[in-house]
Amino acid sequence: MTNLSCFGRHRRRTVPQNGGSRNDLLGVPLHSRVNGWSLPLHVFQLIAWLIYSFMAIVTFGIYIPLLPPPWSFAAYSFIGTAFLLHLFTHVLAVTTDPADIGVRSRKDYSSPVPVFDKTKQKHVIDNLHCTLCEVDVGPKAKHCSTCNKCVADFDHHCKWLNNCVGGRNYWFFFLAISSAVLGTCLIIPVVLFVFIAHYVNPALLRTAPQFQTVKGNGTWLVFLPAAPLETSSISLMALAFISIMLALASLLLLCHLLCFHIYLLSQGMSTYEYIMRKRHSPNPKEKEPKVPAAASNGTNTQSLGPLESPVDCDAPLSSRSCTFKLEDRGQASSRLPEPICADSEMEAASRERHIDYSSVTPTQMIPGEPMMSLPVGWSLSGVEKPQGAGQSDVTLVEGIPVVQDPLGSSIMDTTVVHQQLMTDTQPEAVHPQCLGFQENM
Repeated sequence: MTNLSCFGRHRRRTVPQNGGSRNDLLGVPLHSRVNGWSLPLHVFQLIAWLIYSFMAIVTFGIYIPLLPPPWSFAAYSFIGTAFLLHLFTHVLAVTTDPADIGVRSRKDYSSPVPVFDKTKQKHVIDNLHCTLCEVDVGPKAKHCSTCNKCVADFDHHCKWLNNCVGGRNYWFFFLAISSAVLGTCLIIPVVLFVFIAHYVNPALLRTAPQFQTVKGNGTWLVFLPAAPLETSSISLMALAFISIMLALASLLLLCHLLCFHIYLLSQGMSTYEYIMRKRHSPNPKEKEPKVPAAASNGTNTQSLGPLESPVDCDAPLSSRSCTFKLEDRGQASSRLPEPICADSEMEAASRERHIDYSSVTPTQMIPGEPMMSLPVGWSLSGVEKPQGAGQSDVTLVEGIPVVQDPLGSSIMDTTVVHQQLMTDTQPEAVHPQCLGFQENM
């Protein structure tokens, strides 16, 4: 019977895999990070805020004021809503502490915690108890080595937020990505419209009252209507080109990230679970069976099994015998080891087909290769030569008798025929054989 004790916490801890003491396996104790604003800030976090600030300034300060009045109001409304939603959700995702409830209720982040070193230990949570935070955690919690604390429903550590994404701030993170994709999709058409209208119809972009005091079409005003500032046409187009390229690059990355998390939500798993599943899944290339090597020309034909004739036999024929003639023996008769079938049309033919026996062999036997013979009744010269009744269907190849099927579709083994000739006590007797027909499926 298992002894369950809730006081033996030391027995539930993860055993180090490399041995050694606990101090050797852990790094120098450091303070845990509270949220994304905790120092040090990540460089990706700074880049994200710079891109957001740049797109907000050029969109609301330069390009939207150049639009005609009906379109400028719509652009302020839709793009402004998307930017405000992204700002609100982004700040909430960064500010929220995603730590497990046990960590947040028992720790105030004032005391340092030993650092989790992945090179020395694979995990520090065993039996729903973290040996570093020294608290009980949830079933999907994971100790983040960057934040140095256990995160409830851990998904991943986002460098753009400089904070872990868990159960408490996941939907803020998802809405921040969605609003960023929506805002970028609305910015690109506005900038493209200004870029094209500048060369096609510049008067369409100079409808603001402040342009009445500007002399020449080469001078443009930005930051309308609050603080008009003159700039050149080249600077305006160069800034538009940079904005389009930056928006396209951001849209590509954001759409990829958004589609990935939509897929994870449909599958009901987190990013961490997806990575672990891919890491432990076997390589599909290793499952591919090895293709056996092709059979060489010297492969024994007996391994291929008996050859079956597709001829359909429907009616019995008259008896037919086959005689064999050897050089040092007289005529002898023997039954064929397999029944030979032919349809009624062949029996009604005007003359029978025979094989031409000559000193020049039409075929040559190659050891290990099946021997192909000419059709019955055809010689190399293409002229039929009738045979007498005493001749047999035997072809000599280098002094070795080879028996051919009268249908010309198979070759019989000469060893079997020779053994039958040796054991036959009545060489002159001819045994009729009734041929039955049976289709081999």
